[in-house]
Order: sequence, then C-alpha cells, then structure tokens
Amino acid sequence: MTGAVAGDRRPMVRAENVHKSFGQLAVLKGVDLEVAAGQVCCVIGPSGSGKSTFLRCINHLEKVTAGRIWVDGELIGYRERGGKLYELREKEVAAQRRSIGMVFQRFNLFPHMTALENVMEAPVRVAREPRDAVRERARALLDRVGLAHKMDAYPNELSGGQQQRVAIARALAMRPKLMLFDEPTSALDPELVGEVLDVMKDLARDGMTMIVVTHEIGFAREVGDSLVFMDDGVVVEQGPPREVIAQPRHERTKAFLAKVL
Repeated sequence: MTGAVAGDRRPMVRAENVHKSFGQLAVLKGVDLEVAAGQVCCVIGPSGSGKSTFLRCINHLEKVTAGRIWVDGELIGYRERGGKLYELREKEVAAQRRSIGMVFQRFNLFPHMTALENVMEAPVRVAREPRDAVRERARALLDRVGLAHKMDAYPNELSGGQQQRVAIARALAMRPKLMLFDEPTSALDPELVGEVLDVMKDLARDGMTMIVVTHEIGFAREVGDSLVFMDDGVVVEQGPPREVIAQPRHERTKAFLAKVL
C-alpha cells in the first residue's frame, strides 16, 4: 500500500450526501466519501455514473445541488452561517482551488507556450510568485516527470503522453495538497499510458493525496489505498482495491468488473 502512515488519518477530503443535478437530470444522488491525507483513492464505474462530475464538484468547477464537501477541513465553495450555506465569491473559490491540482483527460496546454512556460504560468500569473523562483521549480518539476529535455518544446511537438506529463507538472507547480485525476490516460495511445502512470505512482510514493477516476484496474490494484465503484450517481461499493477486485460484494460491481478485467 502507498500513502500516509497509519497515524495520519485525518480526512483530506470529506463528501457528505452530495447531490448534483443538471436541470431534471440527477447525476449524483447522495455521494458520501472520505479520503485520508496521503491516500490514493481510485474511482471506477461505467460511463455516465457520475465519476467525473463528482471530481469537478470537489474543486467547485461544478456547484453541488445539495450536500457538502470539505478539503483539509475547509468547506469548499460555501460559507456556513446559522445552518445556511452562502456561496463564496469567485475570488475566494479561486483561492481554494489553488491547493487542489486537477489533471483532465485532455491536456489543455496553452499551444503558444513551451512546456516550461506552461508549467510557470499559474504560479507567476495567479499566485504572483517571482518569475526566477518559479522557473527553477518548473525546471525541477519537468525533470521529475522525465521531460527535462523537452522544456523548450511546444505542445504540438510532444506526444500525448508527454503532454499529459507536462499537465501533471503544471498542476504540481501550485504546490497542491490534493491532486484530482479525471481519466488521465483515456485519451492516450496504449503504449503511452505507462509513462503517465509511472509519474502518478511516483507521486503516490511521495505521499500526495490523490483521487483518480480511471479505467486502469491494474493501477488501482497496485497503487490505490481504496477503490470506489460508482454507478448511477451513487457509491455502490468501496474498500481495499485487491479485496473489491477479487471479491466484489455487489452484483453491479461484479457485472462491471467482469467486463473490464
């Protein structure tokens, strides 16, 4: 198992009865989840089960319809007063997001910037950090993801796997306490998947708290501290990955795993 030592089990993420609807369509129907600091939580499930929507609610890219989400003890997106929730101003939400890194299926790199410039952009523009200090950190991060030799390359000069590794370095540049990965390998050619997963394994070894929506069952089995199976907007089953994969308790989990294993 990766992650924090047993003594450090405060929840980094706590979701309580989270609902999310888009008009009449209920996508999340009461999600409860806790992820301890330093743990890797892998989320699996069929398309349309609400996995990506839940991930986007954690950093308030989507506003919850009901329920609450805390990151490191801080209520996300809202202030609670007298039992009522009041939405935070956009500036306050942006401040919360700084400590939550997110990596998407699509790399979303700025095409007119080099790899180094992409990694530097948020700390310089958003956090107003000194450019020289950020440049050194960006170089170190690109080295960490195995791309020291591609610092001056533009996105169109990089493979999909390399672009995704730049996207991970870019998220890490803001020194997040939590990393969210939304199917980070699903847009990659099969031979490029491993290089991205290797970077994520390295992060896990270093104790980064991670929630990973993924179809990579092998990664979940090897790296995850917990495995969550979602279907139809709810958490159907969760537990130690090897246990859930080898001996799923629920019929829906068994049917899903039978298709993907």
